[in-house]
Amino acid sequence: MKRRNFIKLTATASAIGLLPNQISNALDLGEKFISCDISNRKLVLIFLGGGNDGLNTIIPLNQYDLYSNLRPTLKVPETGSSSYINLDASLDDEQLVGLHPSLSGFKYLYDSGFLRILQGVGYPSQNKSHFASTDVYNTGNDGNSWLNGGNSGWIGRFIESYYYDLVEQSFPIGVEIGSKTSSLGFHGAQEHGLSLNIEGQDASGFYSVLSGLGGEAPLFIPNSHYGEELQYIIDNDQTTTIYSEAISNAFNNGSNNASYEDSDLSNQLKTVARLISGGLQSKVYLVKLNGFDTHNSQVQGQNDIQGDHNDLLTELNNAVASFMGDISNQGFQDDVVGLTFSEFGRKAKENGNLGTDHGEIAPMFVFGSAIEGGVSGTNPDLSEATSENNFQLETFQYDYRQTLGTLLQDYLGADDNAIDSTFFNHTSNESFADNKINDLIKPDFSVSENCYSNTLTSPSSRENYFKISPNPFQTEIKIINPDYDNDISFKIFDLNGRLVNSGISAVNKSIKIDNIMNGIYFIKIKFDNRVESHRIIKSS
Repeated sequence: MKRRNFIKLTATASAIGLLPNQISNALDLGEKFISCDISNRKLVLIFLGGGNDGLNTIIPLNQYDLYSNLRPTLKVPETGSSSYINLDASLDDEQLVGLHPSLSGFKYLYDSGFLRILQGVGYPSQNKSHFASTDVYNTGNDGNSWLNGGNSGWIGRFIESYYYDLVEQSFPIGVEIGSKTSSLGFHGAQEHGLSLNIEGQDASGFYSVLSGLGGEAPLFIPNSHYGEELQYIIDNDQTTTIYSEAISNAFNNGSNNASYEDSDLSNQLKTVARLISGGLQSKVYLVKLNGFDTHNSQVQGQNDIQGDHNDLLTELNNAVASFMGDISNQGFQDDVVGLTFSEFGRKAKENGNLGTDHGEIAPMFVFGSAIEGGVSGTNPDLSEATSENNFQLETFQYDYRQTLGTLLQDYLGADDNAIDSTFFNHTSNESFADNKINDLIKPDFSVSENCYSNTLTSPSSRENYFKISPNPFQTEIKIINPDYDNDISFKIFDLNGRLVNSGISAVNKSIKIDNIMNGIYFIKIKFDNRVESHRIIKSS
C-alpha cells in the first residue's frame, strides 16, 4: 500500500505566504455564548518528539545578554534578516519575548488573540531520558511515582471516565497519525481499542482494504491463555474494521479549504481537518513531529539560524497556520483546540557541537478561537543555569497536567471526578481540578461549573435502572431492581481508573466487597447489552 495516499494531496503554495488571506477574515470572530452542548469539541495534540529547545523558540528579551553569553553560536540575533520576532511590547518586562523568526504564523495567531504561550512547563523531578519522560507525559505521572498507573495512559483513562458512553460506538474516540507505533497515552486501564492509528493508511479506501482481507473468525475459542489472546486479536480486528468505515466515510465526505505545504506535519494536520470536516466524532487527535533531539546541527554556524531547529519550527509553523486557516474557513474553529508539547527542553548553555543537550522545562503553545491570547508565566531565570547544576533550567512554573486538566474541564466540560480519574498530583496530594491555569479559555467559551459532567457519575437522560444500597457501604452492597431477574456483571474502579473488583451476581442479593480501602469508587453494571454506572463510597 502506498504511504499515506490520502494525505499526499496537492500543495500549491507555501502556507505562511497565504496565511493572512486564509485566516484573517475567518478568525475575526465575535465571541459568543456557549451552552452546555459542547459535544462537538475536540483536542488536537502535537507532540514535538526529541525535546524542543525552548530558549531558541521563545527568546527571553529581558535577559538577552545572559542568553547570548550562554549561546554565543546558537543565539537568535537581535538584528538583521534572521532576527527574532518581537511578540508583544505591551507585556511586562519579565514576560518580554522574541519568537524564533520561523514562527511568523504563530505571531499572527497571537496578534489575533488565538494563541497562548505557557512558560516553564514541566513536572516535579524531571527525567531527562527520552523514553522515561515520554512515558511520564503519556501516563500522566511525574518523576516521583507511577501512582496514576504505569501501564495505562492519561488519554485512555480520561476516555474511560468521561467518554465511556462512546466507547462502543462505531468510531474511534482517538485518532493517531505520525508514527506507526501507537501511543501509550491512549491505552485505557480497562478498555482497548480507544484509538485508531492511521499512519501510512489510505483513509479513502481504508474500510474496503480491511473488509476485503477475508477470513472468518474461528467458532471455537478455547478456555485458555491462548484462547484469551485469540479473542483479543479477533476483537481488535473487528473493532479496527468498524472504525475504518468511519474513517473512510469521514475522509470521503470531508474537504480542505486551505493550502498546505507537502510536509509530514502539514499532511497529518490536513488529514485531521478533513476528517473533522467529514463529521468524524473522534475527540482526541494526536499528531507527531520528530527530530527535536538537536545535539548537533541545530544551526549551521555562528549568526546563522539555518539548520535542523529552524527547519522543524518552520514545518510546525506552516502546518499549524494552514490548519487554523482550514478549520476557520470551514466554520468549525470553535470546536477545536490544539497544543504543542515536548518530553523535555534543552540546557541553557550550548554544547560546542552547534547543538544543545537534554534539559528540563519547555514552553507550550495552546491555540484556537476559544483560547485567551497572551503569555502565562514569566521568562525562565537564566541565572540559575550554572556549572554547578550542569547549566540546567530546573524551575518549572506549570505542571503539564495543569494545562491538560484546564482544557479537559474548562473546554471539554469534565467534572472533578473525571479529572482525578485521569491524573492526580500525588506529589503534592492535590487535584488538578483545584489548580487550573487562569485565563487559558476565553470566558464565553469556558464551560460553567453547572455544565460539568462525567458519564460514570452524571445521571443519564433516563433514570438509572438499578439502585445501589447501602451507599456508603462497609463490606456489602446490593444492586437493586425488584423487576429484574437476570444476572448482571459488574466492575468496580478506583478514582485512577484501576479495576479493584469484578464479578457476576444476581440482582437484589448481597455482594461482598471487603477487599478495598475506604474511598470513592465507580461501579459499572452491564446488563442486556447496556451499561450503567454509579458512584459508590466505601466507609468504615
